[in-house]
Amino acid sequence: MKSTSKKNYNTSKPPRTGAKATPRNVQRKAPPKKTALDVAPKNEVKAMFFSWFTRHNQVGQIMTKLDVAREIIKKLDKPQNEALEEAMHELEKEGFFEVQSDGVTLVLTQLGSEFVK
Repeated sequence: MKSTSKKNYNTSKPPRTGAKATPRNVQRKAPPKKTALDVAPKNEVKAMFFSWFTRHNQVGQIMTKLDVAREIIKKLDKPQNEALEEAMHELEKEGFFEVQSDGVTLVLTQLGSEFVK
């Protein structure tokens, strides 16, 4: 009697199921590095905040969302827009104003009032 089993001459591994194999000559790209923002736009944004608070110089003065939109956001160009969040964070950290829980309403502090005089 003859044997019915066939001999398998294919020695390569079967393909993985689910994921594609990455070619060996292609390397993974590194994630983009956080680029340092130019200081000039950030300082211009800070100056916008200080000019508004100079006109409304009272401790506890509230800069509402509407004021922020009208006086700051409307006048920003692209580099300044990218620096807005960092400038606000820096001014808050230095103690010039406090940011309310909504994230946009600003309250002038005593230190900020003395600084803008």
